[in-house]
Amino acid sequence: MSKIISYKGMIASTGTERLRLKTNNGKVGYKITKFEIMPNNSNNNFETTVKIYSTKQNQGDVFVDFSDSTLLAAAFSGLISGGYAGSQTIIHDNVIFNQDIYVTAEDASGSQATNYYIELEAISLNDVEATMVTLQNLRTISS
Repeated sequence: MSKIISYKGMIASTGTERLRLKTNNGKVGYKITKFEIMPNNSNNNFETTVKIYSTKQNQGDVFVDFSDSTLLAAAFSGLISGGYAGSQTIIHDNVIFNQDIYVTAEDASGSQATNYYIELEAISLNDVEATMVTLQNLRTISS
């Protein structure tokens, strides 16, 4: 089974949202295939960082640390003083997870909300794979 599931929404600056993915038996794994962001109001200055984590976060921030094993994806988009600052999205697409994920956002130049769009590929896991992914998630949470 390979099925695409999509999530979309708007997240406030410094906000966090939980995307519920848990299943009763854990035999469905997910990986991020697409991650896009767009500001709520492109007339304003914005420097938005949106990240996806495998563990709960207290609030969004602008710091991106790829050595953080709980970080699954990060995106940045910015428009400063009428000039386009650029945009970048990085997805750690080799990571398979079967637990809830968390989206965070922060607008460094204000308090603007940001739209997000995420596509996940759902993958059937056998008993051994489901156990391995669950144990990896538990190790990540405990460290």
